[in-house]
Amino acid sequence: MSDFLPPDLLRLRTLRTWHAMWVARLDEAIAAAEQREAEQQQGEKRRPPQPDWVMELSIGVGAQPIEVHAGHCYAIGKRHRAISREQALAALAEGIRACAHCRPDTELGVLG
Repeated sequence: MSDFLPPDLLRLRTLRTWHAMWVARLDEAIAAAEQREAEQQQGEKRRPPQPDWVMELSIGVGAQPIEVHAGHCYAIGKRHRAISREQALAALAEGIRACAHCRPDTELGVLG
C-alpha cells in the first residue's frame, strides 16, 4: 500500500467517495464542453457565407440606401442587406457614398 494513504478503512472509504464525486463532476464538465464545441462547429457549418458587397440602409420605414461596403468591412451598420457586384456598381454610379474604411469603389474599379 502507498505511504501517503491513511491506514484505516473509514478514511480510505471517505477518500474514495471524495474522489468519485470529483470524477463525476469532471465527467459532467467534459460532457458540457464537448456539447458546446459540437454546437459551435454546427453553427459555423450553418452560417451563411459572407456577402461580397453590402448596402447599408438608413433608419425608419422605407429605409434608403446610404453607403456601399465590401462584405468584409468592420464598419457595416446593423441595418444592411447583401447586394450583387452589379448592384454595388449601380449604387456608386447613382452617387451613393462608398465606405471610407473598406473602399468598395477602389475594389470595384470605379474612378473618381
